[in-house]
Amino acid sequence: MITADIHTHSTFSEDGRSDIRDMVEAAISAGLQTYGISEHLNYEYERLHLKIDGEEPRPTDERAYFSAIRKLQREYKDRLFLLAGLEFGYDHDTRTQERYIRTAETYRPDFIINSTHVCLGRDCYFPDFFAGKSKEYAYNAYLYRVLESLDAAYPYDVVAHIGYCSRNATYPDPKLRYEEFADVLDEILKRIIRKGKILEVNTSSKTAGSPFLPDTDILTRYFQLGGRNVSFASDAHDVTRVGEKRGLVCDVLKKIGFTDLTIPYKGKHILQPL
Repeated sequence: MITADIHTHSTFSEDGRSDIRDMVEAAISAGLQTYGISEHLNYEYERLHLKIDGEEPRPTDERAYFSAIRKLQREYKDRLFLLAGLEFGYDHDTRTQERYIRTAETYRPDFIINSTHVCLGRDCYFPDFFAGKSKEYAYNAYLYRVLESLDAAYPYDVVAHIGYCSRNATYPDPKLRYEEFADVLDEILKRIIRKGKILEVNTSSKTAGSPFLPDTDILTRYFQLGGRNVSFASDAHDVTRVGEKRGLVCDVLKKIGFTDLTIPYKGKHILQPL
């Protein structure tokens, strides 16, 4: 059984809806042994002045977040392996990447998730991104951005939610299939393996046509190529989704051939049996 969920958010993130202590308590109630909070740092949003519902998102207060979670780590140390993480939103801009580097050096997070949210100057989570674009064009733009992100100058441990672009895509068939994008997906998976990074299985799939991202076909190809490092992520933004679908993901991973989850912690990998 999966007992580790390491990609979640509290109200320290702009889109978080539950208090950080409540998220920790929800993890314990769900029977998790390892729990990671990974608040958003969207410096790419700040550079591009991107808006949501007409307003620029509130930046995460890194100092306040780390003060709170380090305190909770001490308080809950006998009940939960609590990890203090960050989610970096990839940006090709050198100054933005240098800013991420400085943040990592200042706060020394236990792990860092590398996420691609923005491509072609817009966040591909939102339906208006797809206006006037074919599925092939939009998804290739996203996937090649993911491929580019793997060579980011800042340190990171986990590659997040491959298939993010499909969450709210407006196509009749939004599912991201390996067979339709095999060439670029192979390059992504091979580079993840070569760099020793962890491939995340993310159960916040919205209307992507998949129960988790990436779906079974891509996870199977990753295993065929020699990839063994996978993590579990509910990507919960409130207490109701912590650990969601972990039983399903566990069964699928075992069927493919995976035997362990990989937990990133201070630059090392901890294996947790499925």
